[in-house]
Amino acid sequence: MDKPFAITLDPGSSLANRTGSWRTYKPVYLDRLPPCNAACPAGENIQGWLYHAESGDYEAAWRALTENNPLPAIMGRVCYHPCEGACNRQHIDAAVGINSVERFLGDEAIKRGWAFPKPEKKSGKRVLVVGAGPSGLSAAYHLARLGHEVEIHEAGPYAGGMMRFGIPQYRLPRDVLNAEVKRILDLGVVLRLDTKVANIRESMQVGKFDAAFLAVGAHIGKRAFIPAGDATKIVDAVSVLRSMEGEEKPMLGRRVVVYGGGNTAIDVARTAKRLGATEAIIVYRRTREKMPAHDFEVEEALQEGVMVKWLSTIKQAGEGEITIEKMALDDKGFPQPTGEFETLAADSVVLALGQDVDLSLLDGVPGLEIKDGTVQVGPNMMTGHAGIFAGGDMVPSERTVTVAVGHGKKAARHIDAWLAGGAYAPAPKHELAGFEKLNPWYYSEAPHTLRPTLDIIRRQSTFEEVQGGLDEGNALFEARRCLSCGNCFECDNCYGVCPDNAVIKLGPGKRFEFNYDYCKGCGVCAAECPCGAIKMVAEDI
Repeated sequence: MDKPFAITLDPGSSLANRTGSWRTYKPVYLDRLPPCNAACPAGENIQGWLYHAESGDYEAAWRALTENNPLPAIMGRVCYHPCEGACNRQHIDAAVGINSVERFLGDEAIKRGWAFPKPEKKSGKRVLVVGAGPSGLSAAYHLARLGHEVEIHEAGPYAGGMMRFGIPQYRLPRDVLNAEVKRILDLGVVLRLDTKVANIRESMQVGKFDAAFLAVGAHIGKRAFIPAGDATKIVDAVSVLRSMEGEEKPMLGRRVVVYGGGNTAIDVARTAKRLGATEAIIVYRRTREKMPAHDFEVEEALQEGVMVKWLSTIKQAGEGEITIEKMALDDKGFPQPTGEFETLAADSVVLALGQDVDLSLLDGVPGLEIKDGTVQVGPNMMTGHAGIFAGGDMVPSERTVTVAVGHGKKAARHIDAWLAGGAYAPAPKHELAGFEKLNPWYYSEAPHTLRPTLDIIRRQSTFEEVQGGLDEGNALFEARRCLSCGNCFECDNCYGVCPDNAVIKLGPGKRFEFNYDYCKGCGVCAAECPCGAIKMVAEDI
């Protein structure tokens, strides 16, 4: 609240000549933006679907969730949940386990066979989606629900993109991935596998497509020059993870060295352990604090026996061994070579130094701007060539599943408007409901529910899923920890504390209104609102 109490004015003041002459500020009901919603790259209405979940209506919660994100069972496993990092509840005890509830809803939908409603009308427009990864699938889903005919062309043998070929099965079981892909295809989306788009304009012309969304994933592993002998086995991380989807598993040997510090490096090292490596060592040139991999993944890897050589770089690779040079931080915090070397046994070296996107399908397309290996797009996700949109790994952004899903949704809405000859204008966002807007003394401590974890021995030897899901009781409890930041949930506090009977109840689901003929602007209602849904504003002169 901005002004907790009214200021008493002299009756003769010009400012006193307004509604309720003694009042200078009045309360208004408003909706503020919950920080979890604001932090979600997929644009989910998190508080909205948690409201249904905490009442036990899981199908309504799932349907509210999938208005924005068609892959909740996947996202509940692989999203790095920035929503929880923004959750106001962390200032009381611990953030709401939004990601775990999302997974529960996604799994419940698969178990119960919930399906997306078919579009009621057809637009008569055809849209080509290139790539069946998270961004392409998201765009196809939203475009199909908007009534457009959608066709996905995927160069690989299976749908899923980097969700399938970059995320190991111990993080994302393939039956979950397949189920959520199938539900999108059941909307009438056509998926053509093993269909590489060599020239986007030619494919659009042949297929008579009115627009295209490009969502090619970053499948090309970056290389680094490392002096090596002819017999040295050096492979890239993307190839290793991709080969895990085939019948022939990669032969990495007993001693595996992974070069890099991102999530892919962690995934490859953990995969190597599961394939039987006695040693899986990550060589990273900086400190753990600077490592781009998420901390919980690093911790899980260390638990499983993965070792890390911090402040180290590979100088040479020979048959059966590598030479690394130790680094030291200079006065600016940058690693510098020390001239101190160490030899490590290594049957194979896996390079996890990042990935690039194959942009050859754009050759000869006029109007495009390509910078640092990515396609530049406008605020509407359209490239410099009319009718060709792009998202996911192809555009400058953080490369995560959640960001990619958000790109697909955003692009679909702009494509829909562009096909109709207009422009999509998103609704303006409400002001943020920061913790200072809440009144947390109304909330008692309720500890965060931890998800079950597979035991270490099985984690080291099988590809069973490491993180388990919540059961119904735990999911319900976790959903009820939501504070409903910034939005009235009809707790009746304002109605009960008002000394002037100025608050009028409008009935279930309709909230309240103020009778300003009775209100003297004392601000008690705003001070006592648990969720910050009342604001004191200055009276109009």
